[in-house]
Amino acid sequence: MAPIGRAHDKGDGPVSMTGRQAPTIAALMLVAMILLGFAVGAGWTEGIDRAISVALALRVELVDPALVTFMQAVSWIGGGIPRWVIVILLCGLVWHWCGPRCAVALGGASLVANLASSLLKRGFSHPRPDLIEHLDQQSSFAYPSGHATSAAVVYLLLAWLAPPRWRPWAWALAGAMILLNALSRIMLGVHWASDIVGGTLLGTAFALIGAWWVARHRARGAIR
Repeated sequence: MAPIGRAHDKGDGPVSMTGRQAPTIAALMLVAMILLGFAVGAGWTEGIDRAISVALALRVELVDPALVTFMQAVSWIGGGIPRWVIVILLCGLVWHWCGPRCAVALGGASLVANLASSLLKRGFSHPRPDLIEHLDQQSSFAYPSGHATSAAVVYLLLAWLAPPRWRPWAWALAGAMILLNALSRIMLGVHWASDIVGGTLLGTAFALIGAWWVARHRARGAIR
Protein backbone atom coordinates (compact mmCIF):
# COMPACT_ATOMS: atom_id res chain seq x y z
CA MET A 1 0.00 0.00 0.00
CA ALA A 2 1.47 3.32 -1.04
CA PRO A 3 1.47 6.39 1.18
CA ILE A 4 -1.66 8.52 0.87
CA GLY A 5 -1.43 12.23 0.19
CA ARG A 6 1.59 14.50 0.15
CA ALA A 7 4.52 14.80 2.48
CA HIS A 8 4.84 17.85 4.67
CA ASP A 9 6.23 20.87 2.83
CA LYS A 10 9.53 20.73 4.70
CA GLY A 11 9.94 17.08 3.78
CA ASP A 12 10.49 15.93 7.34
CA GLY A 13 7.01 15.17 8.65
CA PRO A 14 4.33 12.53 8.37
CA VAL A 15 2.35 11.94 5.22
CA SER A 16 -0.52 14.41 4.87
CA MET A 17 -4.02 13.04 5.46
CA THR A 18 -5.90 16.19 6.28
CA GLY A 19 -9.02 15.48 4.22
CA ARG A 20 -11.77 12.93 4.66
CA GLN A 21 -10.13 10.26 2.53
CA ALA A 22 -8.28 8.41 5.30
CA PRO A 23 -11.21 8.23 7.80
CA THR A 24 -13.50 7.04 5.00
CA ILE A 25 -11.08 4.32 3.93
CA ALA A 26 -10.60 3.31 7.57
CA ALA A 27 -14.36 3.05 8.09
CA LEU A 28 -14.72 0.91 4.96
CA MET A 29 -11.96 -1.38 6.21
CA LEU A 30 -13.69 -1.80 9.56
CA VAL A 31 -16.96 -2.63 7.81
CA ALA A 32 -15.14 -5.14 5.58
CA MET A 33 -13.52 -6.73 8.63
CA ILE A 34 -16.88 -7.13 10.38
CA LEU A 35 -18.55 -8.54 7.25
CA LEU A 36 -15.67 -10.99 6.83
CA GLY A 37 -16.16 -12.04 10.45
CA PHE A 38 -19.78 -12.90 9.75
CA ALA A 39 -18.73 -14.79 6.62
CA VAL A 40 -16.20 -16.75 8.68
CA GLY A 41 -18.83 -17.54 11.28
CA ALA A 42 -21.23 -18.73 8.57
CA GLY A 43 -18.56 -21.12 7.25
CA TRP A 44 -18.23 -19.42 3.87
CA THR A 45 -14.43 -19.20 4.13
CA GLU A 46 -13.85 -22.69 5.48
CA GLY A 47 -12.85 -24.25 2.18
CA ILE A 48 -10.18 -21.72 1.25
CA ASP A 49 -8.98 -21.45 4.85
CA ARG A 50 -8.41 -25.19 5.06
CA ALA A 51 -6.72 -25.31 1.66
CA ILE A 52 -4.27 -22.58 2.67
CA SER A 53 -3.57 -24.15 6.05
CA VAL A 54 -3.02 -27.60 4.51
CA ALA A 55 -0.49 -26.05 2.12
CA LEU A 56 1.39 -23.97 4.72
CA ALA A 57 1.02 -25.59 8.16
CA LEU A 58 4.26 -27.06 9.48
CA ARG A 59 4.36 -30.75 10.36
CA VAL A 60 7.30 -31.16 12.70
CA GLU A 61 8.10 -34.66 11.47
CA LEU A 62 8.48 -33.41 7.88
CA VAL A 63 10.25 -30.04 8.15
CA ASP A 64 13.58 -28.69 9.35
CA PRO A 65 13.33 -27.85 13.08
CA ALA A 66 15.15 -24.59 12.33
CA LEU A 67 12.17 -23.41 10.27
CA VAL A 68 9.80 -24.14 13.15
CA THR A 69 12.09 -22.27 15.55
CA PHE A 70 12.34 -19.29 13.20
CA MET A 71 8.57 -19.02 12.80
CA GLN A 72 8.11 -19.34 16.55
CA ALA A 73 10.60 -16.50 17.03
CA VAL A 74 8.70 -14.31 14.55
CA SER A 75 5.46 -15.07 16.36
CA TRP A 76 7.06 -14.34 19.74
CA ILE A 77 8.26 -10.92 18.57
CA GLY A 78 4.79 -10.07 17.29
CA GLY A 79 2.87 -10.78 20.48
CA GLY A 80 2.82 -10.44 24.24
CA ILE A 81 5.47 -8.44 26.07
CA PRO A 82 7.89 -8.21 23.09
CA ARG A 83 5.16 -6.52 21.05
CA TRP A 84 4.75 -3.76 23.62
CA VAL A 85 8.48 -3.32 24.14
CA ILE A 86 8.78 -2.69 20.39
CA VAL A 87 5.84 -0.27 20.48
CA ILE A 88 7.45 1.72 23.31
CA LEU A 89 10.78 1.89 21.48
CA LEU A 90 9.10 2.96 18.25
CA CYS A 91 7.12 5.62 20.13
CA GLY A 92 10.45 7.09 21.19
CA LEU A 93 11.68 6.98 17.61
CA VAL A 94 8.65 8.76 16.12
CA TRP A 95 8.77 11.32 18.97
CA HIS A 96 12.28 12.12 17.74
CA TRP A 97 11.02 12.25 14.13
CA CYS A 98 7.93 14.41 14.47
CA GLY A 99 7.14 15.18 18.10
CA PRO A 100 4.98 13.90 20.96
CA ARG A 101 1.73 13.77 18.98
CA CYS A 102 3.29 11.15 16.70
CA ALA A 103 4.29 9.07 19.72
CA VAL A 104 0.77 9.35 21.17
CA ALA A 105 -0.70 8.33 17.81
CA LEU A 106 1.49 5.24 17.52
CA GLY A 107 1.03 4.15 21.12
CA GLY A 108 -2.67 4.97 21.25
CA ALA A 109 -3.55 3.37 17.91
CA SER A 110 -1.62 0.22 18.86
CA LEU A 111 -3.37 -0.04 22.21
CA VAL A 112 -6.90 0.62 20.93
CA ALA A 113 -6.45 -1.70 17.93
CA ASN A 114 -5.33 -4.56 20.15
CA LEU A 115 -8.17 -3.97 22.61
CA ALA A 116 -10.60 -3.98 19.69
CA SER A 117 -9.08 -7.24 18.45
CA SER A 118 -9.53 -8.88 21.86
CA LEU A 119 -13.16 -7.78 22.10
CA LEU A 120 -13.92 -8.88 18.54
CA LYS A 121 -12.38 -12.30 19.21
CA ARG A 122 -14.89 -12.81 22.00
CA GLY A 123 -17.71 -11.51 19.88
CA PHE A 124 -17.06 -13.78 16.89
CA SER A 125 -15.82 -16.73 19.03
CA HIS A 126 -14.30 -18.46 16.01
CA PRO A 127 -12.25 -21.58 16.91
CA ARG A 128 -8.59 -22.01 16.11
CA PRO A 129 -7.41 -24.36 13.34
CA ASP A 130 -7.32 -28.05 14.20
CA LEU A 131 -5.22 -29.44 11.36
CA ILE A 132 -1.95 -29.85 13.28
CA GLU A 133 -0.81 -29.64 16.87
CA HIS A 134 -0.42 -25.96 17.71
CA LEU A 135 3.23 -24.99 17.57
CA ASP A 136 2.75 -21.74 19.47
CA GLN A 137 0.86 -20.73 22.58
CA GLN A 138 -2.67 -19.41 22.17
CA SER A 139 -5.30 -18.64 24.75
CA SER A 140 -8.20 -17.00 22.90
CA PHE A 141 -10.39 -17.30 19.84
CA ALA A 142 -9.09 -16.96 16.30
CA TYR A 143 -10.83 -14.07 14.48
CA PRO A 144 -9.38 -11.49 14.00
CA SER A 145 -5.70 -12.25 14.54
CA GLY A 146 -4.13 -10.08 17.22
CA HIS A 147 -0.68 -10.59 15.74
CA ALA A 148 -1.86 -9.43 12.31
CA THR A 149 -3.67 -6.47 13.87
CA SER A 150 -0.58 -5.40 15.76
CA ALA A 151 1.80 -5.80 12.80
CA ALA A 152 -0.43 -3.70 10.56
CA VAL A 153 -1.13 -0.86 12.97
CA VAL A 154 2.42 -0.56 14.31
CA TYR A 155 4.49 -0.86 11.16
CA LEU A 156 2.15 0.86 8.71
CA LEU A 157 1.79 3.81 11.05
CA LEU A 158 5.55 3.88 11.52
CA ALA A 159 5.95 4.07 7.72
CA TRP A 160 3.40 6.86 7.40
CA LEU A 161 5.09 8.88 10.16
CA ALA A 162 8.64 8.34 8.90
CA PRO A 163 10.60 11.25 7.36
CA PRO A 164 11.03 10.94 3.57
CA ARG A 165 14.63 9.71 3.75
CA TRP A 166 13.62 6.82 6.04
CA ARG A 167 10.24 6.09 4.46
CA PRO A 168 11.39 3.48 1.86
CA TRP A 169 13.08 1.49 4.63
CA ALA A 170 10.04 1.87 6.88
CA TRP A 171 7.72 0.59 4.14
CA ALA A 172 10.04 -2.36 3.49
CA LEU A 173 10.01 -3.16 7.21
CA ALA A 174 6.22 -2.88 7.31
CA GLY A 175 5.80 -5.26 4.39
CA ALA A 176 8.26 -7.77 5.85
CA MET A 177 6.74 -7.76 9.33
CA ILE A 178 3.16 -8.03 8.11
CA LEU A 179 4.03 -10.92 5.78
CA LEU A 180 6.21 -12.77 8.29
CA ASN A 181 3.63 -12.45 11.05
CA ALA A 182 0.94 -13.73 8.70
CA LEU A 183 2.99 -16.72 7.56
CA SER A 184 4.14 -17.59 11.08
CA ARG A 185 0.62 -17.74 12.51
CA ILE A 186 -0.68 -19.95 9.68
CA MET A 187 2.42 -22.15 9.52
CA LEU A 188 2.37 -22.72 13.29
CA GLY A 189 -1.23 -23.87 13.01
CA VAL A 190 -2.80 -21.25 15.26
CA HIS A 191 -4.67 -19.10 12.71
CA TRP A 192 -6.70 -19.39 9.55
CA ALA A 193 -5.91 -17.13 6.61
CA SER A 194 -9.21 -15.31 7.14
CA ASP A 195 -8.09 -14.45 10.69
CA ILE A 196 -5.00 -12.80 9.21
CA VAL A 197 -7.00 -10.84 6.65
CA GLY A 198 -9.41 -9.61 9.31
CA GLY A 199 -6.60 -8.58 11.65
CA THR A 200 -4.74 -6.79 8.87
CA LEU A 201 -7.87 -4.84 7.93
CA LEU A 202 -8.41 -3.88 11.56
CA GLY A 203 -4.81 -2.80 12.13
CA THR A 204 -4.62 -0.88 8.86
CA ALA A 205 -7.80 1.02 9.73
CA PHE A 206 -6.34 2.21 13.03
CA ALA A 207 -3.01 3.06 11.36
CA LEU A 208 -4.86 5.25 8.88
CA ILE A 209 -6.77 6.99 11.65
CA GLY A 210 -3.56 7.61 13.60
CA ALA A 211 -1.71 9.05 10.60
CA TRP A 212 -4.69 11.22 9.67
CA TRP A 213 -4.95 12.54 13.25
CA VAL A 214 -1.28 13.54 13.27
CA ALA A 215 -1.38 15.17 9.83
CA ARG A 216 -4.62 17.05 10.55
CA HIS A 217 -3.09 18.76 13.56
CA ARG A 218 0.19 19.39 11.77
CA ALA A 219 -1.72 21.12 8.98
CA ARG A 220 -3.22 23.44 11.61
CA GLY A 221 0.24 24.26 12.94
CA ALA A 222 -0.38 22.38 16.18
CA ILE A 223 2.83 20.35 16.01
CA ARG A 224 6.02 22.24 16.60
